[in-house]
Amino acid sequence: MLVRLLYALTILVERVMNKLITLILKGLAAVVPIGLTVYFLYWLFSTAEELARPLVLLVWPEQDYFVGLGVLTSLLVLAVVGLVVNFYGIRYLMKLSQRLFEKIPLVKSIYGALQDMMTVFNLSKKTGKQSVVTLDIQGMQLIGFVTGEKMGQRLFGDQDLVGVYLPLSYQIGGMTVYVSREKLTPLDISMEEAMRIAVTGGVQSKN
Repeated sequence: MLVRLLYALTILVERVMNKLITLILKGLAAVVPIGLTVYFLYWLFSTAEELARPLVLLVWPEQDYFVGLGVLTSLLVLAVVGLVVNFYGIRYLMKLSQRLFEKIPLVKSIYGALQDMMTVFNLSKKTGKQSVVTLDIQGMQLIGFVTGEKMGQRLFGDQDLVGVYLPLSYQIGGMTVYVSREKLTPLDISMEEAMRIAVTGGVQSKN
């Protein structure tokens, strides 16, 4: 009788623990994305505020300074930088600095990876041809992003091959393939949605 009671109690405790673990995992799934997003935004704005504050105080009275002025100044500076990089002289200096970074062994890998990442995220601003496509490989539909039309013409001449970036799921990385344009099918979705689908392996938080 005592053995049966202990066995039943063990089963009950095991079921309660499994239910508790399930609830904890569901709670983590709900809290972690929101928490990390809020923390990242907090870190980003705090860092911008901390870096910009000493510069702002050089031209702004300290008694008139308020929290957030550093962030506003940072955004304004970025907007000005985005404007001046279109000038010929600035573009020339940017190319010189790019060549310098590409000659330093470790720096060129980091700089190249960041530059390529920003290029991929800027594809959504392209006009004309659709950037988000699917590539048919033996019946499998792979989501990709058209990145190298000009490079395809340069490398392969008149074969009409275009560069397509295929991101890997659950990590930062991917591969670039050059395929015939006729093998590509445009997708009528945004760049952001396609990247989210590709990176998360198709797991969607909402329908």
